[in-house]
Amino acid sequence: MKRPIVPAAIAALLAACSANPRGLRPMGDGIDPRSIPTEYRADYELFAQRCSKCHGLARALENDRVDPRFWDRYVDRMRHQPGSGIAPEDVPPILHFLYFYSGATPAEGDAGK
Repeated sequence: MKRPIVPAAIAALLAACSANPRGLRPMGDGIDPRSIPTEYRADYELFAQRCSKCHGLARALENDRVDPRFWDRYVDRMRHQPGSGIAPEDVPPILHFLYFYSGATPAEGDAGK
């Protein structure tokens, strides 16, 4: 006889699957900034402010890409969207957060900090 799956076990499994490599979990359409290491919080806030203008933050936060070149192209493409508000000087901090969040390892000299 099969045992029924307990709802709490399902919830735990879904939470584990939705965590990124750093163990941070999106909540709603963002992340609780208190769960982010201090050195990335300002970068996250800028990311959240700029990137939520055109789409939900989940679009980037639920992406499982770890290649920094993907993030470089992604942010550049988003920066060129009309009304994005992403200035050239916003790119390094946004990438700094996305590299951290995704577990991407940028090469020496990449756009992230």
